[in-house]
Amino acid sequence: MLKLWKWYQNSLAVHPVKTQVISSAIIWGVGDIAAQTITYSTAKNKHQIQDKDKELKINWKRVATTSLFGFGFVGPVGHFWYEGLDRFIKLQLLMQPKSFRFVATKVALDGVIFGPLDLLVFFTYMGFTTGKSVPQIKEDVKRDFLPALILEGGIWPLLQVANFRYIPVRYQLLYVNFFCLVDSCFLSWIEQQQDAPWKQWLKSFLPLKDQKGQGG
Repeated sequence: MLKLWKWYQNSLAVHPVKTQVISSAIIWGVGDIAAQTITYSTAKNKHQIQDKDKELKINWKRVATTSLFGFGFVGPVGHFWYEGLDRFIKLQLLMQPKSFRFVATKVALDGVIFGPLDLLVFFTYMGFTTGKSVPQIKEDVKRDFLPALILEGGIWPLLQVANFRYIPVRYQLLYVNFFCLVDSCFLSWIEQQQDAPWKQWLKSFLPLKDQKGQGG
């Protein structure tokens, strides 16, 4: 494990973008395998699986699709986002690194910009890769985006406080990606819930105009 870590550090120093892209692809692929396993176990416990489907069969096409999301979006965009965010706050806002204001500003910008963008791209991308039409994808995003954003909004800021306070910038995406192993399972569970009552309850807090827009 130590040799693997040293190899990763060397690769990151020589080829930072390429290393982030490849590691993101691997981690997101593993995360989807875990997500499928948890989804299968949940469905089995609820007796939603027929006898012929008793054995877990990993959908490798979905694993490849999710891995490609890590490769094509999370890796490159995440790399430049965390590097750029750090430079912007230090050089443009002139904040002292590791200070309370520095960390709080990073967490706020990450939560307002990158978090929602990541969710929006994820749900849209997964919809297209499963062959859904644009209207179907819009309905899925309306159904899943807000509940996911609210629930993740209570967890990710805490994780990012530790990330921005203690983790060097070059390792911040790796830190995020490992927690995305859990996040991948969570997003899969969100999608599986479809029109669950608790989603309707969360959406009830939207302004009336927005609710009418989502209904039509």
